[in-house]
Amino acid sequence: MALTYQQLLVTIPLVLRAGNVPSIVGEAGLGKTALVKEVAEQMKAKLFTTVVSLSEKGDLAIPVPPLTSDSFVETKEHGRLANVQFGYSETLVSIVRYAEENPEQIIIWFLDEFNRGPQAVQSELMNLVLQRQINSLRLPKTVKIVIAENPDNTMEGFENSEYAVSTGDAAIKDRTVRLVMTSSTDEWLAWAKRPRNDHRSQVNPLVIDYLTRYSSRLVQPHQFGSDLTPTPRAWERVSKNLDQLQQLSGKMQAQLAPDLFSGDLGTEIGVSFAKFVQAHGVRLRVSDMISHAELENDFQQLEEADKLSLLREWVKKYPETLAEDKGAASFSSYLTDISPDGQYALVQQVGENDDLLNQMYDTAKNNPEGAVAELYETGAQIATYGDKGE
Repeated sequence: MALTYQQLLVTIPLVLRAGNVPSIVGEAGLGKTALVKEVAEQMKAKLFTTVVSLSEKGDLAIPVPPLTSDSFVETKEHGRLANVQFGYSETLVSIVRYAEENPEQIIIWFLDEFNRGPQAVQSELMNLVLQRQINSLRLPKTVKIVIAENPDNTMEGFENSEYAVSTGDAAIKDRTVRLVMTSSTDEWLAWAKRPRNDHRSQVNPLVIDYLTRYSSRLVQPHQFGSDLTPTPRAWERVSKNLDQLQQLSGKMQAQLAPDLFSGDLGTEIGVSFAKFVQAHGVRLRVSDMISHAELENDFQQLEEADKLSLLREWVKKYPETLAEDKGAASFSSYLTDISPDGQYALVQQVGENDDLLNQMYDTAKNNPEGAVAELYETGAQIATYGDKGE
């Protein structure tokens, strides 16, 4: 059993209002941090975050020497005693100050990557979660705690998990509400398509198109031999990298894309997405195609409808080039890369231009070995095949 991002947006506030501590368990990169941020915005709460995996023992509270003579106690038989005090982290101090200045506002303290922190740090945090107290400091009543954890192999449903985590204490498990987070491609795509302030979608349209076609590739389990796999967070990075990549030349894009995307998605899906981008991101212009037959490789990667559209534009806007050997040779090479139905449709379009046909006929007659003569003959054969098919 697991809950999606949108379902957790409802569930987490419910658990907090009930006075309990939600523990969000999910694979890295699913969006747990973004989820808690949105929960805080939804609840109009002030958010403080501590990344437990980056914390060390003593970061929250560390003993400090007595500050005044009043802190020393003289005894008759046991010597002089010092009432040890504690210095608290900037986060704890900020939380307490904010609570005093805003006594009616809810505060969410997010303990991210809780079970990836050292055991000593988890123990230090345990009193805060269980008793809402650390040494002499008590958390204000307005403070709500939210925990996020990566799976460990002691958790139900995650027996094969390989995260480097410290197994959570039984007391923590007993006092928190475990909410397992899962991904939803439909939800993620709905967010991805949402317009930003600049009216562009949240992520690059090619990422949206790819994941619409291959929905199972938003998140994939770790595969043997690969330490990188797709996650929603990885796809966001891919989108930003793609935005920059598309500003380079087509040749440079083709060279860099496979390695660039594999660095976030792993080799298999990274290479697959690179091919998808090359096929759908190609921006060919007919004027370039006329003089550069070497663009045929890019042309071959396009969808059939895009190929046909470009060649139709060629016939419509630059018909005179088909009566010249250089243009006819280029057109012939592209013509072989579309389906028979597409070829027939183009020949029909050429046949509707009497002036063009006459020019091609005259050129072919004067140079029967030239490219125009070859194209003229090919067109006649295609038209014949089309007539037979009808």
